[in-house]
Amino acid sequence: MKKTLIISSIGALLVACNKKAEQKTDAPKDTVTIGNTAATEKPSDGTGNFDINSVPVSTAEVGELPFFSFPKGLNFQNKPVQRSYDMLFFPLKGVMTPIEGKVWKTYVVNEKSNKEEWSLPYFLKSYDDAITKVGGVKIFDGKVSQQELDRIKEEARYFGEEGSIDYWNEPVKVYVIRRQNGDDIYIQLYGNTATGAIQILQKAPFEQTISILKSDEIKKALDATGKAILHINFDTDKASLKSDGKIAVDEITKVLKNDNNLKLAINGYTDNSGNDAHNLQLSKDRATAVLNAITTSGIDKARLSAEGFGSKTPIADNSSEEGKAQNRRVELVKK
Repeated sequence: MKKTLIISSIGALLVACNKKAEQKTDAPKDTVTIGNTAATEKPSDGTGNFDINSVPVSTAEVGELPFFSFPKGLNFQNKPVQRSYDMLFFPLKGVMTPIEGKVWKTYVVNEKSNKEEWSLPYFLKSYDDAITKVGGVKIFDGKVSQQELDRIKEEARYFGEEGSIDYWNEPVKVYVIRRQNGDDIYIQLYGNTATGAIQILQKAPFEQTISILKSDEIKKALDATGKAILHINFDTDKASLKSDGKIAVDEITKVLKNDNNLKLAINGYTDNSGNDAHNLQLSKDRATAVLNAITTSGIDKARLSAEGFGSKTPIADNSSEEGKAQNRRVELVKK
């Protein structure tokens, strides 16, 4: 009788445990409490990839970047970084994904007049509530893997800049507000025991502001300063000229044909992406490509020389995409 009773009790206990497990399995999977370090994401396209089309479109009026004020009692630590065009990485389904557009980012701290201690739950909950009220959806909440951070370290130039996210030590929360016109808003934030950081990006296409110098403008610059700066388009990370790059070369050729005594040094430069040795060779190859393209039009090669200087002597700030575009250039120097 005792053995039968013990076996029956164990059986009843196992049934009860199974029912509890089933109840936990049915709990909502996308609900994450503040401070939870387990990564959760939504939505997906069924293959595990992030799918913006699965996010409901928000028609709420959100105004202009940065869209949100600071929570009461909080303010930026230093002047926020704001750029009309830039690129940031966001962990979408755990994959650090580059997104381009308008950027605003800053560290957030207590205002000097605020006598209370910093509250991380207050900081996170304030933004969570404000973002979701205008149709924002949380798409990631957790730690980014070290493997992902290692994979993008050569491309991610802004780690350590004002408003940076501490992916290495803290969980990050990522939201998206999907807009009708495709200018979706991505927001990521994190905090610790003393401060927080928030980054806001509104998707926007790159707008080219560099125009091709005409032959008369090139001649004018050479006569005035002995140098003309051109932004000649090449295929990405290659020395092959794009179609508008060939147009720029045609303008240089016109200048040389109109002045048979003119001799030019063609100097190539890159931005600071990649390593120095690669940039040096790439800039030299591009300068040589320009020289060769000019000589195919009948210009004597003896009137030209080509050299590369890599990312040395930048003419703009390499910390922005606009600056990088300015630094990727060819300089014509009178010999």
